[in-house]
Amino acid sequence: MTTKAHVDRAMLLHLYREMRRIRVFEERCVELYQAEKIRGFLHLYDGQEAVAVGIMQALAPRDAVVATYREHGQAIARGIGTDVLMAEMFGCLEGCCRGRGGSMHIFDRATRFYGGNAIVGGGLPLAVGVALADREFERDAVTACFFGEGAVDEGEFHESVNLAVLWQLPVLFICENNLYSMGTPLELAEAETDIHSKAACYRLPSESVDGMSPLAVLSAATRAVEHIRATGGPYFLECRTYRFRAHSMFDAQGYRTREEVELWRRRDPIPRLASWLLDNGLAEAEELEAIDRAILAEMDAAVAFAENGSLEPVEGLERFVTMEDIPA
Repeated sequence: MTTKAHVDRAMLLHLYREMRRIRVFEERCVELYQAEKIRGFLHLYDGQEAVAVGIMQALAPRDAVVATYREHGQAIARGIGTDVLMAEMFGCLEGCCRGRGGSMHIFDRATRFYGGNAIVGGGLPLAVGVALADREFERDAVTACFFGEGAVDEGEFHESVNLAVLWQLPVLFICENNLYSMGTPLELAEAETDIHSKAACYRLPSESVDGMSPLAVLSAATRAVEHIRATGGPYFLECRTYRFRAHSMFDAQGYRTREEVELWRRRDPIPRLASWLLDNGLAEAEELEAIDRAILAEMDAAVAFAENGSLEPVEGLERFVTMEDIPA
């Protein structure tokens, strides 16, 4: 008997709150980047929040997560504090990686968050390795691996999927298909644009889901995780989504039109869920406004925490370069 995702009013409000937290966090990051308080690369998750939030509700604390360089959403949804995340964006010692990871390399041992990864497709073999280790140590854990549709072009994708099926490893492969590999339209890069059908070629259970709906993602993720825990083998989800902002802060977006972006913005998962809650009497406007005020206060506190942070002393820059420096 298939277990359905438990969705009640509390869960619906949680989905809304988590998506809003991701959106507001990144809006602050844009402001701080433009003020040159955040430096380096910055890849935003704006528009894709339903994927991370929906997936994380189906996972347990013992499970692992491997992400990409567009990982702020996954990190927040996984439970990493926005204060230490913002400090990491600032390059501060108080960040989750002591300021050494920045936007593209967020890691948190406590939540088993093993990514971002700046290499396209680079997280796929890592996820297979984590899943293999969990099985060898007899841990009942799922490894959720996020990647974009551009990673499907890489050899790591085929090697990883193939091994996961051959060895029956507990990996949840999550392709966040936002239609553009950086700036290349999917139909110009892939002869087969149904990504989940590629996974199915490896005899891997797979399905495509509306990545703009947190409920659709949660439902599919619940089925997938249930399958993995029951069989020990992998599962593949293609979440069809869209990023509202550029690939990175340096992207002029000459490959798509404003009309296309605006069309997708009509499917923005955050206001759509808010409207649905209001229309169905599951929330009052004042309740959602209170949630938003609390989120704004949380982000104010996160920025203040980061601005009061400290930088690594020059004499400490060689720490963690050798294995002797790595904590046990």
